[in-house]
Amino acid sequence: MEYTVQKLGRLAGISTRTLRYYDQIGILEPARINSSGYRIYGQAEVDKLQQIMFYRELGLPLNQIKELINSPTFDENKALKEHYQQLLDRRKQLDALIATVEKTIAQKEGRTMMTDQEKFAGFTQKLVEENEQKYGKEIREKYGDDVVDRSNQKLMGMTAEQYDEMKRLENEVLAALGAALQKGDPASEEAQKAADLHRQWLSFTWNEYSKEAHAGLAQMYVEDERFNAYYDAVQPGAAEFLRDAIGVYTGIGK
Repeated sequence: MEYTVQKLGRLAGISTRTLRYYDQIGILEPARINSSGYRIYGQAEVDKLQQIMFYRELGLPLNQIKELINSPTFDENKALKEHYQQLLDRRKQLDALIATVEKTIAQKEGRTMMTDQEKFAGFTQKLVEENEQKYGKEIREKYGDDVVDRSNQKLMGMTAEQYDEMKRLENEVLAALGAALQKGDPASEEAQKAADLHRQWLSFTWNEYSKEAHAGLAQMYVEDERFNAYYDAVQPGAAEFLRDAIGVYTGIGK
């Protein structure tokens, strides 16, 4: 079946303006333009739009989606299976949060008691699942399933105070990194403070610390565009600077 831009917009529940924009940036072009100048979309375009909307629902930016679905190696069936698993993970997150709310209501009504860990179980479960979705594949390939599973268990077992301290340290790392970048020297006192804070932050999820693993993780920050973007939000080049500072800190250069 074929659709005009208006009909496809109504079918998918998106605006015609969005479809025209997708055409403009080359992520979803119509199958053809008819003699009246209307964009006409066929079944292939309908299926491609579905993939785009799946990825958008999972939070991927359009430029990354475009690169994925326009790749010669793109496997639609594999992508659908990945979407399915990610949606199951999201449902698991919601179930954990719902269970936490239910227990909290029951406690407030005097029907049960909750430990401090239980009060935050839904939130730590969500954090674990989000980390798995974003970085799980790369981290597991680098460190192995056992190391990652034990790290997740440690995160799930945090108290509210430990969780707050971990988030505080995460912000301190970014602040210290920003200050160190002004000096421009990875060996400076400011840069080494950032590296040490980063080590402290890792201790909340790592069961064992090693200089080699620390330096290896810092290198991944540079090589993986998602980690790179996180640290470069402080300032362009921040990921590489942190890698070099950790190289000095651990004695293991790049």
